[in-house]
Amino acid sequence: MTPSAAPASTRPVGRRVRPEKALLVLEDGTVLRGSAYGARGSRLGEVVFTTGMTGYQETLSDPSYAGQIVVQTAPHIGNTGANAQDMESRKVWVRGYAVRDASRIASNHRSEQTLDDLLISSDVVGISDIDTRMLTRRLRETGSLRGGIFSGDALATSEEQLLAQVREQPSMAGASFVDEVTIAQPVVLEPEGEVRATVAAVDLGIKGASPRSMLARGLRVHLLPATTSLEDLLAIQPDAVFFSNGPGDPATATAQVELLRGVLDNDLPFFGICFGNQLLGRALGFDTYKLKFGHRGINQPVQDRETGQVAITAHNHGFAVDVPLEGEHVAPHDGGRYGRVVVSHVDLNDDVVEGLRCLDRPVFSVQYHPEAAGGPHDASPLFDRLAEIAIAHRASASKES
Repeated sequence: MTPSAAPASTRPVGRRVRPEKALLVLEDGTVLRGSAYGARGSRLGEVVFTTGMTGYQETLSDPSYAGQIVVQTAPHIGNTGANAQDMESRKVWVRGYAVRDASRIASNHRSEQTLDDLLISSDVVGISDIDTRMLTRRLRETGSLRGGIFSGDALATSEEQLLAQVREQPSMAGASFVDEVTIAQPVVLEPEGEVRATVAAVDLGIKGASPRSMLARGLRVHLLPATTSLEDLLAIQPDAVFFSNGPGDPATATAQVELLRGVLDNDLPFFGICFGNQLLGRALGFDTYKLKFGHRGINQPVQDRETGQVAITAHNHGFAVDVPLEGEHVAPHDGGRYGRVVVSHVDLNDDVVEGLRCLDRPVFSVQYHPEAAGGPHDASPLFDRLAEIAIAHRASASKES
């Protein structure tokens, strides 16, 4: 639907006007009544909450949120406005946005527009003035739920009909968004100064901070569509391969799992984050499963099981890899041809697997976001490790040739 709102230049700044009504309807029949925020209309999606107190624009532009209505647990949102520099991808990906107290003004020297304006221009239907604490508790108790935000002309429909719309939408389990979020054509990004190694980065919903982190370490980045064939990937002659974060159910990404197995069969170093971690698990022969309400925010404590060190990390995932926490495991796929695997990291809140490491090849992954745009930087040294294995592979290949 076309959003109806006055242009930013003519809307009052800092003066409260009578709000338009909006509803947030959950599949269990819960109805929250609030004020219209952003675009007007109707949006359906999986309702999830994020605990980040900063970085709301980075959250909105994270492709891992495709197909979801995001609830901010921090009560006051929008006070620093929005700007082009803080976009982590080409657009806002959330379907809907729910906040308690939407700031009426943007007060920051970097602000180029209000958050309300960004939501309107991105056609994101939002709701404000609701009890997000109650909503978060409901999602924690029942698990993530299908829901919908309705405002404007969409409210001409009865609440019973709105609930029916919510219940008719498909679940996130079995959903695939890879083709929607990936880039259309390959892109080559060059670091400043000497090229120390080359990385093939498969875009499953990548955030801009990931290639920036690689470029800062002297790595040439070939950013590739998720549909890239193994032949095209190998033609680049990469020194390492990176699989990014992304949305949806990893069980649907069969083509990308097969691509990753081809990477492993060619003895290339590999690093995966978030969705990439889940796909590594599946490539090795382990299962994945949907978490009750997921991990979303920038304050998750994760322990490195080898060193005992704890890092505060940024997360955005609703699925996890099913691997026993203790001991070494022979990867189940094809009689164990990929060797031994250990759980390298674990979430201290709930013991969810947060990382995998192959013992017989330079392959590792983590479930969280070491690029951490808008969040903590405890995990950024993982990109140093990627650089190390890529440079080592480049040196080894040079000697062999």
